[in-house]
Amino acid sequence: MARKPQENPALDMTPMIDVVFELIIFFVVTIKQEDIFSKLNANRPAPSSGPSQASDDTSITIEVGKGRTPNGVILYQSREVKVPDLDKNLKEIARTSTKTTIIIKCAEDSPHKALIDVLDVCYKYKLYSVSIFTL
Repeated sequence: MARKPQENPALDMTPMIDVVFELIIFFVVTIKQEDIFSKLNANRPAPSSGPSQASDDTSITIEVGKGRTPNGVILYQSREVKVPDLDKNLKEIARTSTKTTIIIKCAEDSPHKALIDVLDVCYKYKLYSVSIFTL
């Protein structure tokens, strides 16, 4: 039983295209997104063996929340400020002491840009003692 030679053998591309699309969908679904917070340089302080020496007057509280604008709202010591005003205030604090603790309280629905703006200003004036938590 000899095979008959086909004159024009055709290759059906439909299954191959289906497999390629399934692979593309698989790779898109399983790819890991980069987290911006994993790139932030945050050093934890070493635990102290003695009693805490921090007092309330050596810490500054900054709150970041959702505001009327897409950039959110920044509250410095319970009053609303813009980034340039926060810059001036933190510059004065850094002039006296760069070891001042900055406490940043973020609302769950606050935009990331507002938090990054506050962190940028802290970094600009070498205020590295920063604590961040959500409300």
